[in-house]
Amino acid sequence: MTVAAEQVAIAVKVSGDIVIARQAGHELAATLGFTLTDRTMISTAISEIARNITSYAGSGEIRLLVDLREGRRALVVQAEDQGPGIRDIPRALEDGYSTGRGLGLGLPGARRLMDRLTIDSAPGRGTLIEMWKWVPDGA
Repeated sequence: MTVAAEQVAIAVKVSGDIVIARQAGHELAATLGFTLTDRTMISTAISEIARNITSYAGSGEIRLLVDLREGRRALVVQAEDQGPGIRDIPRALEDGYSTGRGLGLGLPGARRLMDRLTIDSAPGRGTLIEMWKWVPDGA
């Protein structure tokens, strides 16, 4: 069951799109009543996964929505691409592991910043990352 009737979709192709996705997440979090600290964590997590799109897949999309997750209202961030996929998901979630030139903090960092993070990926079929943060009570 969807709580919000709309979602925001941001095409991610160049580094400037990362900033747009980050700002959109920050603004949505503000309208939902998240604290400044939570808004910063959400926008940082969005930056990390959007950067992975430009670095590894070339292009993709970030979607922001409010939906139910595990029976609670959540700000949901979905990052989807048609890139090469992630061969070893558990390893990709380890601090310091990177298949590129990064520090290997993107996915594990995003997982720590959000309440939940799931990855659906396989080599040759792209990646869908979904992460969410519970909407504050009373919002």
